Amino acid sequence: MLRFLLLTSLFVCVLGAAPRLRRPRLDGRIIGGVDADIEDYPYQLSVEYSNSHICGAAIISANWVVTAAQCVDGLSPSRVQFRAGSSIRGKGGSVHLATQLIAHPLYDYYTIDFDVAVVRVSVPFAFGVAVQPISLIISEPAAGEYGVVTGWGTLSSGTSELSTLLQAVNVTIASREECNAAYSVFGGITEHMICAGSSGGGKGACQGDSGGPLAVRGELAGIVSWGGGCAQDSYPGVYTSVASLRDFITEQAGVK
Repeated sequence: MLRFLLLTSLFVCVLGAAPRLRRPRLDGRIIGGVDADIEDYPYQLSVEYSNSHICGAAIISANWVVTAAQCVDGLSPSRVQFRAGSSIRGKGGSVHLATQLIAHPLYDYYTIDFDVAVVRVSVPFAFGVAVQPISLIISEPAAGEYGVVTGWGTLSSGTSELSTLLQAVNVTIASREECNAAYSVFGGITEHMICAGSSGGGKGACQGDSGGPLAVRGELAGIVSWGGGCAQDSYPGVYTSVASLRDFITEQAGVK
């Protein structure tokens, strides 16, 4: 796929037109994770559309959720709901219908820039050991810091079946220089993105996990967004930078 995009870029450049490559979407799995208990990640939510899991999300207050803009783009609020307080996909916990979907107005489908949305739920979350909000990080985490990504994406390449149990995987924040070099063919990353992966690859998140939380020091630092393949050493996962877009989240949702 990457070779195809490279060739496409060269072809367009020869013709003299400015290339606009669509960034690679994640392909549906969380790699190298372990079974997780929702009580250890009580902010984690499953986004369900027409009663089926499509993305991850995080609780940020009793009435508000944060996820990726790509997860709600073009969807009707009446068919979107969030499942809280359960480690099992599609079962248990409490279900909260969406009443308002607010994607960032500058979200770009091709570049996946500004990939953040906040959603208001109809019934407030009842906080307890398995349901809790996560605070928003103020400053971008430094390269080398550790984080944890959670979700129900599929467990291996080449399959489409989602994980039944919540998965958690530890990752390391990558430097901007490293990430820009890895994704140079796509113009690198923007100021609204951060990267994380693991040395040697083998650990990471993908679609089915899109919109889910990357927590660093117990705070929401990133939102699963896009990447070149999954859990590859040469392509760290790309996450929406919560610190960069914090003002949008706090202004829309009224949280601090």
